Amino acid sequence: MKLKIEVKDFRVKEGAAVKLKEFRTECPRYYESKEHYEEILQEHVKCLNHYQSLLYAHNRYALLLIFQGMDTSGKDGAIKHVLSGTNPAGCQVFSFKQPSTEELEHDFLWRATRALPERGRIGIFNRSYYEEVLILRVHPELLDSENLPDELIDTKKIWKRRFNSIRRYEEHLITNGTRPLKFFLHISKKEQAERLLARIDDPDKNWKVNMSDLHERKYWKEYQHAYEEALSETSTEDAPWYVIPGDDKRNARIIISHILLEHMRGLKMTFPPVTAKHRKELQQMRKLLEK
Repeated sequence: MKLKIEVKDFRVKEGAAVKLKEFRTECPRYYESKEHYEEILQEHVKCLNHYQSLLYAHNRYALLLIFQGMDTSGKDGAIKHVLSGTNPAGCQVFSFKQPSTEELEHDFLWRATRALPERGRIGIFNRSYYEEVLILRVHPELLDSENLPDELIDTKKIWKRRFNSIRRYEEHLITNGTRPLKFFLHISKKEQAERLLARIDDPDKNWKVNMSDLHERKYWKEYQHAYEEALSETSTEDAPWYVIPGDDKRNARIIISHILLEHMRGLKMTFPPVTAKHRKELQQMRKLLEK
């Protein structure tokens, strides 16, 4: 099924000065009905399953998928639905929440490094080391818990330094075979309110919402600014950011799975070649099994 999705329309160009108001939270639908959406997604999932097998067999690359977004932006749902057909043995998902005491005793990239995927595997970060230039940017008082030397806690310089560290870190990953692919799920403030209300109205989802969500919502503009700088400073040719219109969850999942497939097709991967000796062994195995 050929979809007319232009990947470049969602990609943040290297060096671009991002203004999120210029990015849509909604875009024309790529599906005509719920049944059509499920048909498209299932086809994408089937293709992803094939490329995951190829990634594992080729065993030269690792894929690192990073999902960021405001609360209720659909990160969990995108991971669940887009990667529903992949082999769990070849995937690993990490959710980065409040750092532990041990993690705070190391540099801000340490806990992410421990969670990196092995070659042949897909690693998924639900939030990531980018929280260190997002939530800490909005709440700089949290820097106190990181026990940094006083001369390094300069809020005019620390973010530039961290952006530089992230760019170098991702360049290091790329030169060692790990390909980062970063998705920012972009939703409107109005849509977030509707999703929070839906969680309140659904008893099975009450556990997913509390007063802290409403508290953080007060900092909407500050978070938008923090995301703008992070996207501007860290989207590169080899480690791009994609701004995904997130108000329509189904549409977002189709766009994400399409972009992921395009990147996996672009990797020069092949199944290991079979030698003449191995072919001969296979024929001997066949004869023994047929007996």
